[in-house]
Amino acid sequence: MPLTPDSPFHLDNTLGYHRWREQKLAQAPGHLSELWVDIRDPLHLTTAEIDACHARIRRCNAVLYASTNTTANHDIPLQLGTQLGLRNLDANWLADEDGISAISVHPTATRVPYIPYTNRPIKWHTDGYYNPPDRLIRSMILHCVCPAQSGGSNRLMDPEMAYIQLRDQSPEHIHALMQRDTMTIPQREGETSDRPAQTGPVFSFDAEDHLHMRYTARTHSIHWKQDDQTLSAVKALESLLVAPDNPAVFEVFLEAGAGLLCNNVLHDRSGFTDDPNAPRLLFRARYIERIPVRGE
Repeated sequence: MPLTPDSPFHLDNTLGYHRWREQKLAQAPGHLSELWVDIRDPLHLTTAEIDACHARIRRCNAVLYASTNTTANHDIPLQLGTQLGLRNLDANWLADEDGISAISVHPTATRVPYIPYTNRPIKWHTDGYYNPPDRLIRSMILHCVCPAQSGGSNRLMDPEMAYIQLRDQSPEHIHALMQRDTMTIPQREGETSDRPAQTGPVFSFDAEDHLHMRYTARTHSIHWKQDDQTLSAVKALESLLVAPDNPAVFEVFLEAGAGLLCNNVLHDRSGFTDDPNAPRLLFRARYIERIPVRGE
């Protein structure tokens, strides 16, 4: 959606941006512990638990939850989504019939080429960066049934914090990453699913002026617009994501029963080693709308 002149994200609205920036930084979490909420039963959230989740999502677009429910039950992410007001589940072609993806190491030929189904590290990205504009992934749930024996942690970063850090460096970075031809994911051809090439911006905005980020740090099967402004912005983004002292980056290891609810924040995954008797298993649900938060 085109930005209105009074949007804080409009590059000509310097005053509005600084007001929004000041509020965002004032409420930003300073420690990972501020993202956590204890949930007694993820299938039946209390009003207080929903309010606690909303408070964190409002601050930083993400909440981490801990529960004692370690069953391999697809209803957990499905019910969490429903209780938080999510309705439009995006079922990718590797998901199960109910739209939930079981993320584990798969030996089958269908999933082998796709890194999430291996134990290899995954670079920084937002989910669904290869989706068409009418199916942008705006929120997601990642629920851990069983962690890896070692490794498999995730780093997280609020896209709004990435926006601030880039705009503070140079508004030209933002301008470059808002162009409709900034990033192209080439066509994927497979035995059961073909995906046409998808071209679009890194930063875009919905009708309610919410920022959406579409990004991957992969170096293969991606094409960046080949001009100096775009390449400089991409380099700046890569640099802030790998900076060892970036205060907006948090690392988390999800234990059994824990999970992430978010408005599709930037995240990565470290490589891991499985326990052969209890391999790593996470359930993922992805939605095409943001988590509806009271007060937004």
